[in-house]
Amino acid sequence: MRVMIVEDEALLALELETEVEAAGHDVVGQAASSSTAYELAEKTAPDFAFVDIQLLDGPTGIDVGKFLASKNVPYIFVSGNLKRIPDDFAGALGAIEKPYTMNGLQNALDYLALRVEGGEVPSPPPGLILASEVA
Repeated sequence: MRVMIVEDEALLALELETEVEAAGHDVVGQAASSSTAYELAEKTAPDFAFVDIQLLDGPTGIDVGKFLASKNVPYIFVSGNLKRIPDDFAGALGAIEKPYTMNGLQNALDYLALRVEGGEVPSPPPGLILASEVA
């Protein structure tokens, strides 16, 4: 799976990239602002994205998410404040709350990869809040 990371905290983005690659996926790039995220999405056509809500240019992650959804790119929010996510999840599959554990992230990534690739999906792991569960 080709994964895009939209995160303004460099250390968190690097940790996420390491985990994604350890799970056997390719990271197509990182974006810390919405403008970079739009460019990266257009240039790389990712299969999936992790999107933080608060970016360098403000709380623009929701707009990035809507853009990704319009391009049929599945994504989840990764945020320290899940209350900022709109009720409709802005087209996201779900969310993971920060801080997360590496084990929790790995379990969520395994589940999401199966879901995105159209495989049979088990029950979602703890820590992954699916949009369909709150709808």
